[in-house]
Amino acid sequence: MNRDVDRYRMLSRRTLVLGGGKLALMSILVGRMYYLQLIESDRYRMLADENRISLRLVAPTRGPILDRFGVPLAVNQQNYRVVLVSERTPDVARTLQMLSDIVTLSEQDRRRILRDVQRKRPFVPVTVKENVSWDQVATIEVNTPDLPGVSMEMGEIRNYTFGAAAAHIIGYVGAVSERELTGDPVLSLPGFRVGKTGIERHHERALRGSAGTTQLEVNAVGRVIRELARHEGQPGREITLTIDIELQKHAQKRMVHERSASAAIIDVHTGGLYALASTPSYDPNNFATGIDPHAWRGLLSDPTAPLTNKAIAGQYAPGSTFKMMVALAALEHGLVNAGHTVFCPGHMTLGNHRFHCWKRGGHGTLSMIGAIRESCDVYFYDLARRLGIDRIAEMCRRFGLGSHLDIDLPGEQPGLIPTKDWKLARFGNSWQQGESLVAAIGQGYVLTTPLQLAVMTARLVNGGHAVKPHLTKHIKQGESEQTEWPRLTVQQAHLDIMVEAMNAVTMSPRGTAHRARILEAGREMGGKTGTAQVRRISAAERATGIVKNEDRPWEARDHALFVGYAPIHAPRYAVAVVVEHGGSGSRYAAPIARDLLSICQERDPARSVGPSAVAPVPVEGSPFG
Repeated sequence: MNRDVDRYRMLSRRTLVLGGGKLALMSILVGRMYYLQLIESDRYRMLADENRISLRLVAPTRGPILDRFGVPLAVNQQNYRVVLVSERTPDVARTLQMLSDIVTLSEQDRRRILRDVQRKRPFVPVTVKENVSWDQVATIEVNTPDLPGVSMEMGEIRNYTFGAAAAHIIGYVGAVSERELTGDPVLSLPGFRVGKTGIERHHERALRGSAGTTQLEVNAVGRVIRELARHEGQPGREITLTIDIELQKHAQKRMVHERSASAAIIDVHTGGLYALASTPSYDPNNFATGIDPHAWRGLLSDPTAPLTNKAIAGQYAPGSTFKMMVALAALEHGLVNAGHTVFCPGHMTLGNHRFHCWKRGGHGTLSMIGAIRESCDVYFYDLARRLGIDRIAEMCRRFGLGSHLDIDLPGEQPGLIPTKDWKLARFGNSWQQGESLVAAIGQGYVLTTPLQLAVMTARLVNGGHAVKPHLTKHIKQGESEQTEWPRLTVQQAHLDIMVEAMNAVTMSPRGTAHRARILEAGREMGGKTGTAQVRRISAAERATGIVKNEDRPWEARDHALFVGYAPIHAPRYAVAVVVEHGGSGSRYAAPIARDLLSICQERDPARSVGPSAVAPVPVEGSPFG
């Protein structure tokens, strides 16, 4: 009997322990379920939605670029591309073979497509061909039953309306590189492109806009079922430039026969650039879709550097276009006046060195205006000996030479205006007086860009206002161009002398650019010619006769330069032209500048109205020569 009682008690204790354990486990399970379903419900609902809903970025529409009159220079164009979904075609290779009868598919294209098919999920579209024509689109649509898995998609591609004519200004877009990833998630989108050069690069953030989003419902393997919601992003802003595209086209066309040349045309009052030409050029549309490697290597290896914007990055000895800076420095420091005369026998001797004038027999006695008019080198040797290089350099910097002008384009070069300290730091040697003589005629260490020469000319003829060059006229919902500029600390009377001398260069029969003058009354131009040597002429060559430019190899010929402005009674436009290895500035560069200034005035005669900043045109017999 006791055994039965003991056995019953043991069974009751076990039952109690097991029941308690079950109750404890049940409590834990219930508590956990309560925690998950009530307290953590929002979190797990969000996680479930994240598995079900895919939030994706939508690339924004890139902003257009327009010229000053609203003519589109860079726009977005519909881009049709052929895509293939591998799960919908029984034989990818056979489908590609049939498709090649409609669109061209190279062996490299086929390998790339097959590689993408292997890497991607079978329901993810693979791009077969970009930029197919409308006729090809129609043909593919008609033959859809015979092309299983093939379909068309429409996107956008950047189109440069005027191609090579504005390539160095507008630039181009390309695929995002590793170093261009800034954390903006839109940059990681497949096929997204950013500005690589030109305005496209300088105004990248404004042109890019901001991405939109789309909510897509997907299944467990990531297949899109439907779009749930869509929020459009902010499109890129519209950029209006100061460029006149018709003038830009004329400038490129006018220089097309030169092997390498550049020109800049600037508004002397606002600093807005009407044209910035560089030849040879390239077609930026080739970059929008991905340039062929062979074509890319050809551009890189071309000795005339078609990818370089020579108007802002070409650095050249300015030659005689530099002489106004030397004359102005001498006037401002009170060393001479406009009536100061120098006799030119064709050379000047300094120590045991002889410095030659370009005119072998010399110019005789000339005043300052006569020396600029006839470009006498000896006159400026005399001024340089009185001035020294540092005074010349100080005046050059006032007029924009020797430093960046901060134009709204990447790639600008600063040029070089030497000083005593610069040479000591660069070479460890002291400055020699003979080097000042060479610098005074725009040779030696002196380097300038065509843009700097155009700005120098603008500041000379606009009353001494420190205009800065710019290409951006207006950004939609943003800033506009500056039109008021501070005045330089230069006497107006001295500027008038420089302008009178430059008028004489073209208007006087003795001027070096008289043959290239504008004949139409009221639209005459003034300016200054320049010829810059690229090699040293030896004493032996001078004795036997200097070889003519046209008889030398192209790379050994002189650079031809001209700076000018028009109209002379109320300057509105300034121009600088450089023809690499062109020869004489009066023969090759001045006629180009004349044609460009003529077109400027023909296109909008109202622009010619402006405040006069010049002295009267000199006549023969002027007391200043």
